[in-house]
Amino acid sequence: MVYLALTPQGLQEILDTPEAVQMPVWCGANALSEADFAKLERSNITRFIYSFENADKATIQSALSTIEDHHPGERIWVESVVFDD
Repeated sequence: MVYLALTPQGLQEILDTPEAVQMPVWCGANALSEADFAKLERSNITRFIYSFENADKATIQSALSTIEDHHPGERIWVESVVFDD
């Protein structure tokens, strides 16, 4: 299983779960700054160079395709963001 975090809060939730220590986690530039990414002591985190904030369907699909290229056949869990009206 691979996780894709779209927000800083979603990334933190994933990183706080014990099972995520062994699983690949991907996130956007808005979820983790480049400086904080450089400080991470975990090798299972991959950071896209672009943000998912206000991302359209095509951007998310492109990210999923990239993840699939690196983790063929793996199930990808994508953070769902719900907006209040």
